Amino acid sequence: MPLAATAPATRILIVIDDASVTDWFSRTMRLEGHEVWAARSASDGLALAETHHPDAVILDLRMPLGNSLRLLRAIRAIPGLRSAPCAIVTGDYASVTANAAEIQALGAELRYRPLWLSELVALAHELLVVPIQS
Repeated sequence: MPLAATAPATRILIVIDDASVTDWFSRTMRLEGHEVWAARSASDGLALAETHHPDAVILDLRMPLGNSLRLLRAIRAIPGLRSAPCAIVTGDYASVTANAAEIQALGAELRYRPLWLSELVALAHELLVVPIQS
């Protein structure tokens, strides 16, 4: 049963500092038919968001050269991206407690890594409100 009757949005921005994770997420999303922009730093991610206005954003919670919550606040300030669906992924369970209120206030979903292929695909479908094919 479709989650939405509207045409699916397909542009996804991925900002994760780990190259192997960024590459895997990007390849998976492209195989699912999405247009993907990927960055490994907050500054590059912000530049891509400003240029491409993605339909959804997937961020790493802890990036060494930039705070992902600061990045999400900056993305939310871009006209047209204030309510863009966002998921924050992390393998750092401890930092979630300290940031839980802000993550919720910024309207982001939270997912823990590692994500299995089916979980990553389901996450994109949830963010983009795309029916899952059975």
